[in-house]
Amino acid sequence: MVILGAWKGYKLTLSFKPSGLTVSFEHGSQTTVYGYDRAGRLWTGLEDGVSYRRGLDGKVIAKWRQVDNLPARRWLTPTEAEGWIHRAHHQMSTLLTAIENGEAHLERLLSDDDIEILKTAAGFDPQRAAADAAQYFQVYKPIGILPPDQYMAVVLQATEGCSFNTCTFCNFYRDRPFRIKTPKAFNHHILAVKAFLGQGLSLRRTIFLGDANALVVPMPRLVPLFQSVHQHFDVEALGGIYAFLDGFSGEKKHPGDFAQLAALGLKRVYIGMESGNAELLRFLQKPGEPEDVIRTVEALKSAGVAVGIIILLGAGGHAFARQHVEDTVQALNRMPLDMEDIIYFSELIESEGMPYVQRAYEAGLRPLSAEERLWQGQQIEESLTFSEERGTPHISRYDIREFVY
Repeated sequence: MVILGAWKGYKLTLSFKPSGLTVSFEHGSQTTVYGYDRAGRLWTGLEDGVSYRRGLDGKVIAKWRQVDNLPARRWLTPTEAEGWIHRAHHQMSTLLTAIENGEAHLERLLSDDDIEILKTAAGFDPQRAAADAAQYFQVYKPIGILPPDQYMAVVLQATEGCSFNTCTFCNFYRDRPFRIKTPKAFNHHILAVKAFLGQGLSLRRTIFLGDANALVVPMPRLVPLFQSVHQHFDVEALGGIYAFLDGFSGEKKHPGDFAQLAALGLKRVYIGMESGNAELLRFLQKPGEPEDVIRTVEALKSAGVAVGIIILLGAGGHAFARQHVEDTVQALNRMPLDMEDIIYFSELIESEGMPYVQRAYEAGLRPLSAEERLWQGQQIEESLTFSEERGTPHISRYDIREFVY
């Protein structure tokens, strides 16, 4: 339900949805927007042309367009994030008081439920935000990364860490050993997640089974974990279950295994192939071969499970550039991909302390520029061929620097 109104020169738009509340304050050419989940948790906003997104861990990313219209982003400092939350709290609590006192002119009266939702949102101040983030760290090991289409998932950590953790370009799970939760521990985790999200669960669109390689779990242990999810959630209503799997571990599961998981709600599996060039994978210390990924994709697709294939742009620098493109195109074109699938192009992001940086330096590799990495993705995309009968998979960019959960 959308309610329009006016207050202190602002044009107001209050949008009450099953997923949450959005309030817009429009004054001339300036628009300020704050979005909340049903638990009253501030998660998105717009101020002075800058959009904000708050993660459950309390971190806030700001994004805007520069003068040349190129996108820009940065993570707010804790002080800046607190300031944004304070501004939203002040604006919302002042509006609530005006509504309760009849000082805001609305086109219709708010219901008791609407007022309650507004009160909950207006109460989200810096103190509550800090407590909310602290609770996140009681419930989760920090969530390293998700595919972009899963940023709004309910993440359930059936496993922690990565089962091999050798890739030189990835630092997401260096701080924790790989662990498979028992059904009892996983049940406790699910209950803690549900209690933490509360009514904010309505904002979530799917279920993501974490961490980095959850589907590596042997079937006798994996099936009970899937069954636990069904005990606590309406999986179909939430959009199904999604997860990561590395290609070479995927070979250990047969089409029949994937069909069983599909019957339990598995919708899409994301595979970080990175490259179709075997030599480059060895340089990246990525276990397995491109053939492993192709066979895993074939097994998944035969079971009716969609896939998301992740390609690492810029990997190996100029030395590997040509073969990276040619072999990746060849591998992707051999996969039975269709319109239900996704191909993600993710730029290699080098950071201090990353093993890849040291190995590349020692090998004398010349890195690709940002423009060259984007061009590499364009080369791959333009060389892909798909069956008209099956349709074309979605092709999208994947910037790990923008990940927020």
